[in-house]
Amino acid sequence: MINPKRDLGLLNGPVLLFGGPYSNLAATEAMQAEAQRLQIPPERIICTGDVIAYCAEPAETLELIRRWGIHVVQGNCEQSLGADAPDCGCGFDSGSSCSLLSIEWYRYASQRVSPEQQYWMAELPGQLDFQLGSLRFSVVHGSTQSINEFIFPGTAQALKQARLSATAADAVVGGHCGIPFGERLDTGYWLNAGVIGMPANDGTQDGWYLLLKPDNDDISAHWHRLPYQAQQSRQRMQQADLCDAYAQALITGLWPSVDILPHRDRQLSGQPLQIKPLELAKQSSMN
Repeated sequence: MINPKRDLGLLNGPVLLFGGPYSNLAATEAMQAEAQRLQIPPERIICTGDVIAYCAEPAETLELIRRWGIHVVQGNCEQSLGADAPDCGCGFDSGSSCSLLSIEWYRYASQRVSPEQQYWMAELPGQLDFQLGSLRFSVVHGSTQSINEFIFPGTAQALKQARLSATAADAVVGGHCGIPFGERLDTGYWLNAGVIGMPANDGTQDGWYLLLKPDNDDISAHWHRLPYQAQQSRQRMQQADLCDAYAQALITGLWPSVDILPHRDRQLSGQPLQIKPLELAKQSSMN
């Protein structure tokens, strides 16, 4: 079940989007500093969810996000933690490496969040809509149909089109999959802002964020790397005696398992991402 959506109305000026802080306080601090450098106010910043996950500072990361005052879409981790669910609800296949690895960090995080923090997570919107220029955007965590549906670069375009067509938007911005990308569909666009708390399985330590820049009625989408002190986050995980597989991933830039990746995306493991800007324009065929 996805929580009700919230409409932010017309936004004026660049919009910054990022996902997956993942309990990585150092990365979240770096993202906040970058937003301040870019002079983008909290009302034009959106997180696509999963504030809490793999790393060692769940409560601290969540409090930073709350104090910052930005918009947050509910991710499956917020949904599960907010409901005292027994697992993260990530959508991993039962018995897979990803599913087994999630047990430890979810237990660790659930023991460290307060009831008040749980309530905040439970009340987050499941979708955020806004208008920028002449285009309508819907921001979700997984997809427009399911909070934990994985939509990767290699996911079939027909599925992306179907999920977009279920909305009144010209473009969907998703999270959850951990890999930033942008794709022009037959009608409209599917974008993923990327995440900041874990690398994009591209052999680098960087996180990623997305900047939408209005140019009259059209919009340009630019993806940017986010360098931060990954070694600091790794040390925090080691001090907490958390799973070394994810602690190592912060340094190697490689996921401990690629079970969930489509074949095309799996073949690109370890290759540094280079994402070209994407120009978004209103399409006359769209309603």
